Amino acid sequence: MEGKLKILIVDDEIVDRMAINRDLKQTDLDIEIAEVNDAKSAIAILKTNNFDCICLDYLLPDWNGLELVKELQKLAIKVPAIVLTGHGNEQIAVELMKAGVYDYLPKSKISPKILARMLKNTIRIHRAEMLADSANQKLRETNELLVTQNQELERQRQRIEVQNQQLQEISQLKSEFLAVMSHELRTPMNAIMGFSQMLLLERHGILTDKQQQMTKRILQNGENLLTIVNEVLDFSKLELGHVELYLEELDLIELVTVTTEELRSLAEKKDLSLEIDLKLARPLIVNDGNCLKRILTNLLSNAIKFTDKGGVKITVSARDRETIEIAVRDSGIGIDRANLSDIFEAFRQVDRSITRKHSGTGLGLAITQSLVEIMSGKIEVESMPGQGSTFRVILPRQVVKLCPI
Repeated sequence: MEGKLKILIVDDEIVDRMAINRDLKQTDLDIEIAEVNDAKSAIAILKTNNFDCICLDYLLPDWNGLELVKELQKLAIKVPAIVLTGHGNEQIAVELMKAGVYDYLPKSKISPKILARMLKNTIRIHRAEMLADSANQKLRETNELLVTQNQELERQRQRIEVQNQQLQEISQLKSEFLAVMSHELRTPMNAIMGFSQMLLLERHGILTDKQQQMTKRILQNGENLLTIVNEVLDFSKLELGHVELYLEELDLIELVTVTTEELRSLAEKKDLSLEIDLKLARPLIVNDGNCLKRILTNLLSNAIKFTDKGGVKITVSARDRETIEIAVRDSGIGIDRANLSDIFEAFRQVDRSITRKHSGTGLGLAITQSLVEIMSGKIEVESMPGQGSTFRVILPRQVVKLCPI
């Protein structure tokens, strides 16, 4: 056993103390011994000093050994005790052991060898118990801390739940507001465009060249504004879950061809090529033609808008018997890898400055992704700055289940 052991002998008989002291010094242990002759003196010294063990006589002038052990427990003085007595009594031994005494030995059987063994066992057991008590105390403190943390986490969860509910209500109100405002804006915009077209027909008088140019600009800006209003309205419907697919059997090759040709003038204005590559052996699919056309229009118009030279190519192919792929590839400005995760967010544009070159609401790709997800499909993008982008829409050949938004 490592280190010096401090032993306290508590005995009112000087001869017995001397005998115990002698036997202790004859053991193989490194021992420092202190002596007192009554229980109160033992308590006094134990309050101010640490001992590894007490060698305690059972019969003391003031208290007996059992009373002293119980008093030490009340005072929370944790020191192991070995009772040495000249009166062997099994009942006393049982009571002492129940009270927490580690060992009991008649003085007639004391020897250096027995004392050494008893001290080693007693101190070893006591130290193990202290370690266990310390570990249990730390465990209790940890459990109390965990309980406190769990309570705080529960309070935070409840606060977050309330905040999420409030945010959902605000989002709902926002979407409803956008839907109502977009719907209300369409009526005056249609009137502005209608009157502009009537003026250009010159049924109510001839316009000068300058008046025609101004009227055409009114009509063109009205069309642009109506496109923005329609995008906001469509996005609001998607957020509110008001979009429903009207499934029908349709010819995908025909739909892609017609949609592409409708946008060809946009490419020609920028002197861009616009190619169609059809690799679909079985063109018939089941889907919503209007929503699918909206997806194609958004991807193609985006590709043309962000391409200044080169061209745009749309490819239609089958991934397998049950899945089709529509890829729109351009040679435009491309997108930095760091921004790829943001392009499908609503109202998010890579260039958000007022003076940006390419106008728009930032809703096109958000609407496209939502429509693709409703069709139980997915959209992928590959892009490199200065080298162009490729958007791939993967859809089931036959949409059979609507996915909630």
